[in-house]
Amino acid sequence: MTVTAAMVKELREMTGAGMMDCKTALVENDGNVEQAVDWLRAKGLSRAAKKAGRAAAEGLIGVATDGTRAVMVEVNSETDFVARNPEFQALVKNVATAAIATDGSLDAVNAADMPGGSGTVDAAVKNAIATIGENMSLRRVAAVSVEKGVVASYVHNAIAPGLGTIGVIVGVASEGKEDVVQQIGRQIAMHIAASNPLAVTEDEVDADVAARERAVFAEQARESGKPEQIIEKMVEGRMRKFFQEVVLLSQAFVVDTDKTVGQALTDAAADAGAPLAVTGFAVFRLGEGVEKEETDFAAEVAAAMT
Repeated sequence: MTVTAAMVKELREMTGAGMMDCKTALVENDGNVEQAVDWLRAKGLSRAAKKAGRAAAEGLIGVATDGTRAVMVEVNSETDFVARNPEFQALVKNVATAAIATDGSLDAVNAADMPGGSGTVDAAVKNAIATIGENMSLRRVAAVSVEKGVVASYVHNAIAPGLGTIGVIVGVASEGKEDVVQQIGRQIAMHIAASNPLAVTEDEVDADVAARERAVFAEQARESGKPEQIIEKMVEGRMRKFFQEVVLLSQAFVVDTDKTVGQALTDAAADAGAPLAVTGFAVFRLGEGVEKEETDFAAEVAAAMT
């Protein structure tokens, strides 16, 4: 496969590696970007598996809670100006409210009735496109619920209650004092926003993700030239550290870094008068995984003048 300059540029932006290293990585992996990322990591040439901040979609994250259930939606727009539009903010808030009564699937939310009897969510978004004059869409939805306990939430960069650029909802099951459970739940939601865990427990980490990390660590260890039995121990040690970094209950708690999130839950249980358990969580970062097409403004102006 021919490696183009655009492919090299993309890989460089993702990893922070040098241009020639990126080209070599792509050539060695037949143009496969994901494999090239792993190749660079294994060689110690990548500063990050994926560079944060590459997603550029605009809009808002909306969160709505109702007792032991919470939902989160992401509504995207073309520009950040729309996020400051009161009509758009009301739209996102109402979409989140409408989503509470659904199963949390995208299709169900689109078909749900908007508050005030103004039609379905899908129709409301289309009407907003016509009114505001900019393309927008309901991109994704997440829902978390518990039988007993609370579903706590946190919205970062909030421009209004329940609206912002990062949203987290987390279920904490407990029969203890609701105010104590709510407090620790909100702290954990803030922790998730800051620490970005992949799963609640080690067993819940995606098997493919863990296998990919193990393969990278194994290749890095072999670069040292040590015997295979030593390599195995090195890999196991690095995997333990990996799980400590990505598993919620094993992460150092941002509120008190001397304890893990799991330990903080145990301590809170004494105040709540009953055990606490995180049942699940969801986190949305605005535009995550979406690339905005880069444009050459000067070229656009020149083209418009011809």
